[in-house]
Amino acid sequence: MGRNKFSQSEIDQIARLLRLKNAGNRAKQKEIRHELRVGYGFNISDFNEQGKAFGSEELMQAIRRGSIQILDDATIEVMKRKYAQVKAEDARRRKQEAVDNGATDWKEAMKEWQEWEAEQKSGSN
Repeated sequence: MGRNKFSQSEIDQIARLLRLKNAGNRAKQKEIRHELRVGYGFNISDFNEQGKAFGSEELMQAIRRGSIQILDDATIEVMKRKYAQVKAEDARRRKQEAVDNGATDWKEAMKEWQEWEAEQKSGSN
């Protein structure tokens, strides 16, 4: 599930990308769907009928029926920052749980390796 709250400028960009998607070949469509998901948190499957094309007109219909909300830029930025913080905390928690369960912290292991190599080089001089 992606986002359902966007700023007007994001909606304008999403509509532009949807028009490009519907005009593009299969590879271009795939690229644009990826950009929509990663760049905007917009998943077409959250709003369309399965098996039907989703374009800018369907986007406007989703807005009219209330499936998509348009909020001011400041509110959207606050939401994005909060989401990024939650995502970072979840990643940190998952990493710690993995280490607690016996997984190797590869960043820490690499740091130790580099320190050991530096000691070996300085000791051989």
